[in-house]
Amino acid sequence: MSTLTITTIQSSLHWEDPEANRRMFEEKIESVSEKMELVVLPEAFTTGFSMQPEKLAETMEGPTLAWMKSLAARKRIILTGSVFIKEGDHYYNRLLWVLPNGQVGHYDKRHLFAYAGEDQHFSAGNRRFIASVKGWRIFLQVCYDLRFPVWSRQQTDGEAEYDVLITVANWPERRNHAWKTLLAARAIENQCYVVGVNRVGEDGKAIYHSGDSMILDPLGTPLYQKEHGEDIHTLTLEKSNLDKIRQQLPFLRDADAFTILNDHPDA
Repeated sequence: MSTLTITTIQSSLHWEDPEANRRMFEEKIESVSEKMELVVLPEAFTTGFSMQPEKLAETMEGPTLAWMKSLAARKRIILTGSVFIKEGDHYYNRLLWVLPNGQVGHYDKRHLFAYAGEDQHFSAGNRRFIASVKGWRIFLQVCYDLRFPVWSRQQTDGEAEYDVLITVANWPERRNHAWKTLLAARAIENQCYVVGVNRVGEDGKAIYHSGDSMILDPLGTPLYQKEHGEDIHTLTLEKSNLDKIRQQLPFLRDADAFTILNDHPDA
């Protein structure tokens, strides 16, 4: 319970080709010889950041979730990443959290990227999701969520609500300074480890992504960072380091109390 091993996969994506992306990521996961506990894939890892969910979205009974369940069970890992999901008349950019025993949790992206028209095609989520693994509490979010600190802020009465924040993304190189700065800010203000997994390469709209996937400690210090190029990296987080920082610098005790009001009641 004192450690958590995380494997991040920074990869290019086959544009709007779920089968090719599933096959590619399975090959990458199979290539890892190190111990894996939690494997993190990018946002929209089966399609890229396309605005065609009508064509590309799957249901929760579709092939991608079935593939994630099978791979998680066979490799004895937790597997997470976001895909496009259809429920009723709604489409969601949904971060799936798949356990090796077949259980599935999910988080629907709250902040839709209107600058690219995401709000015109997808419905926003309205609930935060904090998973529990070996005594670690892990808060999940997707890309544009990173720009909104209230959504990520520890809702605390002097104690931390979560220990690790994971953000999966398709964050373009042209705004990579914001990506790196915000990841560090979220780590510092929430006194938690932060894991940011971004895609790399050019997408189907000729937008280039430099990756810059990172793992940061609760002081905002990068423990891992990869700019450009595909990369698979495994790192073990230490709970003792997290506890030490929070004990020596008990800043969360002075945090403001607040409540997030739901403004997406139909999501």
